[in-house]
Amino acid sequence: MKVVNDLLGYDNLKIVQNPDWFSFSLDSVLLPNFVTLNKNVKNILDLGTGNAPIPMILSTMTKANIYGIEIQKDIFEMAEESVKMNGLDSQIKLINDDMKKLDEYFEANFFDVIISNPPYFRLEELSKKNEDVHKTIARHEEKITLSELISIARKFLNNNGVFAMVHRSDRFIEIIEEMRKNNIEPKRVQFIYPKQNTDSNMVLIEGRKNGKTGLIIKEPLYIHDENGEYLEEINKLFFRR
Repeated sequence: MKVVNDLLGYDNLKIVQNPDWFSFSLDSVLLPNFVTLNKNVKNILDLGTGNAPIPMILSTMTKANIYGIEIQKDIFEMAEESVKMNGLDSQIKLINDDMKKLDEYFEANFFDVIISNPPYFRLEELSKKNEDVHKTIARHEEKITLSELISIARKFLNNNGVFAMVHRSDRFIEIIEEMRKNNIEPKRVQFIYPKQNTDSNMVLIEGRKNGKTGLIIKEPLYIHDENGEYLEEINKLFFRR
């Protein structure tokens, strides 16, 4: 059943969701707040945009053209509804298709920034697959692998363009290897921890196409305090104005 929720604390932004399929998560808030944006950025692409939380959050930070591609039609339709409801359809353009077909829509080297919150689990992790097809496609590499996604990012990024993603920490080495294989040099990394004195479970990573070597590892980002409440730094992300 579709519901309309506030897009966290973002002024006047609403998002259409179906909780039975999935709802956007903290990852979709951390990533757009992590990626490097500047006044020269003209075109941004969100690979696997879901119901478009990332493009809508990005619209509060930049005047650039923002594109999102989503393979699941019913999820795409919720994204379109959200974008129109918020009056963002002149800035955000959505495509309902497989990201492997992006060359039918854009020329190579078109984007200044490509961003993605992709499926986290490999296909062989079958025991963890959710029975609901929407959740399965969102969480497991059924439609796109990590290697394929980064290859697509390389093709459509312009020279020195930025690629940023959020993923599981236990795949960090694999991500680094795939980025370098595709001439995307890792430049910034931030590990995310559920709370202090725990292992990292997520990582934010950004690279530049044909960039120079030199990696900045940012301070750890902790999500919860000992009582399970969001820390002040996380609350500030939720209530940006």
